[in-house]
Amino acid sequence: MKEAVTKKVLVLGIDGMDPRLTRRYVDEGKMPNTKKFIERGAQRHDLVLLGGHPTVTPPMWTTLATGAYACTHGITCFNRQGKDLDKMDYNLDSRLCKAEQLWNVTAESGLKTLVFHWPGSSWPPSSDSENLHVVDGSQPACVNMSVATIDDEFVLIADVKTEAITYKEKAAADSNVPCVINDLEEVVARDSRDHYSKEDNTNIILDQKDGTNCYSEAPFDLAYSTIQDAHGWANAPEGAKEITLLCSKGLLRRVGLILKNEQGIYDKIAIYKSKKETEPIVVLEKDVFTTDVVDEAISRKDRVTRRPVSRNMRILELAEDGTHVKMWVSAGMDTESDIMWHPKRLYKQVIEKAGHCHPFCMIGGVDRALLWKCMISNWDAKAEWYATALHTLIEEENYDVVFSHFHNIDLQGHMIVRRMKDHGDNKLPESEYAALMERVYIQTDKYISHFLHFLDEGWTVFIVSDHAQVCPEHDAPYLGDDAGVNLRVMEELGFTHIKYDENGNELHEIDWERTKAVANRGNHIYINLKGRDPHGIVEPEDKYQLEEEIMTALYGYHDKKTGMRIVACALRNKDAYLLGMGGPECGDIIYWTAEGYNYDHCDSLATTYGYGGTSVSPIFMAAGTGLKSGFETDRIIRQVDVTPTIAAMLGVRMPHQCEGAPAYQILEQVY
Repeated sequence: MKEAVTKKVLVLGIDGMDPRLTRRYVDEGKMPNTKKFIERGAQRHDLVLLGGHPTVTPPMWTTLATGAYACTHGITCFNRQGKDLDKMDYNLDSRLCKAEQLWNVTAESGLKTLVFHWPGSSWPPSSDSENLHVVDGSQPACVNMSVATIDDEFVLIADVKTEAITYKEKAAADSNVPCVINDLEEVVARDSRDHYSKEDNTNIILDQKDGTNCYSEAPFDLAYSTIQDAHGWANAPEGAKEITLLCSKGLLRRVGLILKNEQGIYDKIAIYKSKKETEPIVVLEKDVFTTDVVDEAISRKDRVTRRPVSRNMRILELAEDGTHVKMWVSAGMDTESDIMWHPKRLYKQVIEKAGHCHPFCMIGGVDRALLWKCMISNWDAKAEWYATALHTLIEEENYDVVFSHFHNIDLQGHMIVRRMKDHGDNKLPESEYAALMERVYIQTDKYISHFLHFLDEGWTVFIVSDHAQVCPEHDAPYLGDDAGVNLRVMEELGFTHIKYDENGNELHEIDWERTKAVANRGNHIYINLKGRDPHGIVEPEDKYQLEEEIMTALYGYHDKKTGMRIVACALRNKDAYLLGMGGPECGDIIYWTAEGYNYDHCDSLATTYGYGGTSVSPIFMAAGTGLKSGFETDRIIRQVDVTPTIAAMLGVRMPHQCEGAPAYQILEQVY
């Protein structure tokens, strides 16, 4: 080990951050804080970090933490292969990682280390060192989401024409919010199914609604309320109108008063637990984003347990005469959940300074108001929360090394990026989505601004991402989606077959007696092999020849509209090591879809470009102690190089399975 050239390192991981878009927005003057960072730092002019594969969250954050390729650390997609070829198991679990993480090295070397919501082999903590503190990392979206989300976000529609107070799950079928619906059946308690199962999850992708592209049109819940003159209240102002707010899938009832100002215009809504209460839970002002609304919710798991929660809310529409209301209500987050905090005392430290953990917003991909006023605003609030939380912990715990992750670009990008080009189904113009993407990067620039002062305080700061996202030029081919079994192309090529009911209707079920191979989990194709797989029909001696047939068919498969190929590369498992894949956690064949035919990431090569100036490459920027200032390098910096670069600067050993090399060219000290 060499002598340390820095004593403090902060890694700002920003999920989905695109170097190509960042470079453009910086040059256009829209990211001034990022520009300041670049001017003080050392990186390539194009800001590119040559990514590993697959270009999806858990594998690439694991690569950034270990300096090892996916074929070495074993995290080869968002999910891992299940017991059957059409099954998937959850992959965000540090116990599945076969490579040593850098934070274990730093902690065991005596450096106090924080790992803050790093969704790549960080949870549960994998070292017993008292120097290692870990906050969540069990999923990418936001801190505490996996354990503290009690109920789902929804939109309330209240109108004088509405006849019944009702709650409808998934009523907004295409993310459009209707104004008034009458004659809905009364809501009843019913069994709830989690959207995602952590083990043996099966998802057969037949069309867009089954896969990743459905994110921007995912249906969400609607609550409907009557509007009447207030009556029976303990303390209702003259002229107030009353509404009812159904939460927790309709199982919890809250009441509200629509209030008018001195000019007689209705511009506020006060929410109460009941009409008997004299003090409201919250008073909402028209078109003001309100955070940390503390109440309670009924668990969506058992439909009985009540827990204290915090929510965010926003009035989207409020008629001046009080006759119509549209309001967004976020998911409820348990305010007492410290399960994902190690040590648990960190939770109290953060909420005392930053407030309760914020929920995330994933509705409104085709609704202008929900996109701008809810999704963007919610992530603005989360950015402030994350910055405050990190500063609180750094100041109070005096960390030497901090690994942090913020998921704003990726999740908002899933709602935006595909629609930056209109494939014939946009509800909003392309320019609207381009403006939204720009706004997300402006939000990110403000987030970065909170950490610039560390450069003057002796810290070395790295800004990295796991991947970015591409807007496809053409329609995705139902091959390469990480959400499940990609059926259509493999069916057309004759390798996968589906079952039908007695009326000839398709079932979401594989016909294993006729299926020779399936494409599951993004980049993986598995041969249905006798002696290995539960339903195997292919003889082991025929496996090699079948692989050859499948790869030949994939290379010969063309888009019917353009005549162009849709597969960029297909390799046998043993050959996929060349691109960082292969091994027992990968399929028999690994493939990548061609540029222009991508979902938005995962299925693409790390060098892929997309429409609207997008790319899938991750980003790399670095500045501070031990690094050259205002320096541009021609070196190709690889994702596996980040860990050894940090290790070299801190003077600690490399993680045992590290495969990268320090980026010596950007270091101030000559080795």
